[in-house]
Amino acid sequence: MTDKPHEQRSGWLMHGNKPGDPQTAPRCGAKTRRGTSCQAPAMRGKKRCRLHGGKSTGPKTVAGKVRSSQNAFKHGRRSIKAEEDRKKLWADLRAVTYSMKDKGYL
Repeated sequence: MTDKPHEQRSGWLMHGNKPGDPQTAPRCGAKTRRGTSCQAPAMRGKKRCRLHGGKSTGPKTVAGKVRSSQNAFKHGRRSIKAEEDRKKLWADLRAVTYSMKDKGYL
């Protein structure tokens, strides 16, 4: 500890912001409902504050794009393969039922 009560701290702050005077930091460019801009300091290297973030630019890699295209997939019950399997199963069941009726079992 030092004897000075208000000495400047050293080290990095949260969210990658540099220590120092927050009044000199670039401001967020998001607009409020009144039409004025947000007065919070912008994140390091960005134009928006931590609350506004900005729009996502989406995945860039091939793996990310494939993962993004599968994000609404839940169970596959209505997938093309499942529909084809279901139609084949019902056709087989009908064929067995008709053959049993012909032989007099039903």
